[in-house]
Amino acid sequence: MFRHVLFIAIAAVLLMTVVSCNTAVPAQVGEKMGVAVTILPQQEFVERVGGDKVDITVMVPPGASPHTYEVTPAQMVQLSKARVYCKVGSPIEFELAWLDKLLAQNKDILVVDCSRGIDLIESEDPDEPGMDPHIWTSPRNVKTMVQNICEGMSQADPQNRQYYENNRDTYLKELDELDLGMVALFKDSVSRTFIVYHPAWGYFAKDYGLHQLGIEQEGKEPKAAYMSRLINEARLQNIKVIFISPEFDSRNAEAIAREIGGRVIIIDPLAGDYLENMREVAAAFKEALK
Repeated sequence: MFRHVLFIAIAAVLLMTVVSCNTAVPAQVGEKMGVAVTILPQQEFVERVGGDKVDITVMVPPGASPHTYEVTPAQMVQLSKARVYCKVGSPIEFELAWLDKLLAQNKDILVVDCSRGIDLIESEDPDEPGMDPHIWTSPRNVKTMVQNICEGMSQADPQNRQYYENNRDTYLKELDELDLGMVALFKDSVSRTFIVYHPAWGYFAKDYGLHQLGIEQEGKEPKAAYMSRLINEARLQNIKVIFISPEFDSRNAEAIAREIGGRVIIIDPLAGDYLENMREVAAAFKEALK
């Protein structure tokens, strides 16, 4: 509680400084529109739509986890100057904990719900009961997210609507190509189950007829009995690869890999280069499913 009170006090001082310095300065013609996003993959979505007309702030920086990250006063200052906030919109922990506080510092900001129109699925993570927040791991969902981003940016900056829509259409074609490539990639896979430490790939698995098994339980290290069941399942299905995100401790994944004579591979659901990262992840899944 004290830490949050101190944070808000520091942020308030910094915001007052920003306001006092900027109130007399009119907006310049051609000035970039400030757009804030929650996670790094969204940065590419906004960049591809907004091009050189946007200045993007990522609230959860590279290497941080949206499950635990706390914003800094400096980020609050950046957010105070943004005109649009593109929230993921699914029940992602960072937004549940921080979004109301963030928006209270900029009451005029336009909030875009990137999840609007997406059918959420049940979470497979006991630490995230309810609906799975990782909607961006599905290229099909990302097409909807990009549509929502384009609509929001066009509302905030209507004079550049055509520019945003043209950029959107180009990016949507690339996402279509990515999706079709993945359909072809997994079409003939005999094995369909993969093991991950943190079950962030439910939407991806749903789209391409796969099934993920998660190691993590309630955000904690798994119990011995559960580890034993996973090892038996891996042996039965001849699974030789354990996938883990870079922000998690790899010791349990490595322990399972040793028991099944397999290996650990790092895949990142929060990487910034979305299209290229998804191709690399798909190739890693395909190799593991042979």
